[in-house]
Amino acid sequence: MPDNKPNSRRAFIATSVKGAATVAIGLATMNELLSSCNSPKKVMAVPGMITGYIQQPLPYNYDSLENVIDKLTMEIHYTKHAATYTKNLNDAAAAEKVDTAKPLEELLPKISRYSAKMRNNAGGHYNHEMFWKCMRPKINDNKPSGKLLEAIEKEHGSFANFKSQFSETAKSRFGSGWAWLYTDFAKNLKIGSTANQDNPLMDVSEVKGFPVLALDVWEHAYYLKYQNKRADYIDNWWNVVNWAYIQQRYEAV
Repeated sequence: MPDNKPNSRRAFIATSVKGAATVAIGLATMNELLSSCNSPKKVMAVPGMITGYIQQPLPYNYDSLENVIDKLTMEIHYTKHAATYTKNLNDAAAAEKVDTAKPLEELLPKISRYSAKMRNNAGGHYNHEMFWKCMRPKINDNKPSGKLLEAIEKEHGSFANFKSQFSETAKSRFGSGWAWLYTDFAKNLKIGSTANQDNPLMDVSEVKGFPVLALDVWEHAYYLKYQNKRADYIDNWWNVVNWAYIQQRYEAV
C-alpha cells in the first residue's frame, strides 16, 4: 500500500492553520465584543436622542427666556456662535471624510482620532443643540419629578443639595466650558464639568458618560446681561431649565 503519511501531515498542517486562524478570528471578534460592552457607545445609542450635523431651529423665540437670558444674547448666541460651530463642523467633516449621515454620537466617542478643528466644532455643535432643548420659558416651582427626582435625591440627598453642587461646579469652571449632569457607565447620576467645547461623550473628556443636563458657562452665553457675574446667571438659569426634556434623557438611558 502507498505511504500516505506526507499527505496526512500536509492535511494535518492545513487543518491546524485553519483552526488557528479560526481561533484567532474568534478571539478578535470576542475581544471586539467585550470592548464594545465597555464602550461609551453602549451609553450613547439612546433612541430619539441622536444629533445630526445640521443646526436645528431654536425651540422658542429669541425673547422667550427674557428676564433670565435676554433676546439679543439668544439671537447672537444662536445665529453667530452656534451657527459657526455647525459650519466649521461640516467643513471639518468634508475634509476628514466623515459620514455625516451617521449621528454625531458615533463620532464623539472616538474624537481623539480627528483634528482639533473637528473636536472643537463637533463639541460646540452637539453641546449647543442639547443646550437649547435644556431650556424653556420660565414657569413657577420649576423642578424635576418622577424617577429623575428620585435619582437626584438618592445621589445628592435633596434637590436643593443637587442645585447647590451643580451651581458650584458651574461657577468654579475655570475659563470657558460647560457644567453637566450625566449618567456614568453604571447609570449613576453625576455632576461634572468640561473645558471649552468638550462633553461627556468624548473619549478625551474629563468626565465620561451620557449627558442629561447641560449648562453653557462661556462668557458669550451671559455677558451682555450679567457682565462678569457668572454666579447670577447660573442662579437665574434654574428658572428656565426644561425638566421634562431632562427627564426624557435620563429615562431613555
